[in-house]
Amino acid sequence: MPHSPASSRSVAFDDFVLARSAGLLRTAYLLTHDHALAEDLLQTALAKAWFAWERIDQHEAYVRRILVTTYATWWRRRWNGEHATDELPEQGGTPDQAEAVGQRHDLWAAMERLPRRQRAVVVLRYFEDLTEAQTAQVLGCSVGTVKSQTSKAFAKLRIDPSLAPSPRTSLPETETEDRS
Repeated sequence: MPHSPASSRSVAFDDFVLARSAGLLRTAYLLTHDHALAEDLLQTALAKAWFAWERIDQHEAYVRRILVTTYATWWRRRWNGEHATDELPEQGGTPDQAEAVGQRHDLWAAMERLPRRQRAVVVLRYFEDLTEAQTAQVLGCSVGTVKSQTSKAFAKLRIDPSLAPSPRTSLPETETEDRS
């Protein structure tokens, strides 16, 4: 029995979801930094993509764009208080491990303070390893906009007080002798 157009669309969509949902969920998580919101965001994006599936050529780029635009337009206010977790923090880790965890937390806290578009550019370029052109395509903007948003995001991250080097992690200052 031949497949109907609707069932072939369903098969193609199902294959795409099976093959790419883990990567897309990672992108959603990097944007939201919350597992539940990331799952909601991905589900919303996939539901939106389903309706246009036969009309689009580059499925992954299209779904990534939906992820970013949906994330940017969500009206929900993010709660920045405590977050429940299934795992307890590592106990008795080495100071280097504890410091790395602290630095990672500080980085994500700083990333959450970036405007959504700047955060999206940083996530797509440096966590998802997309080129400037691919990032521009996903965001629906020019390569120049990607470059400027990246520059602005990095400028904000550079001056973020939570990312300032601690005395322990900063490079030692060298003393210069006056030999006059």
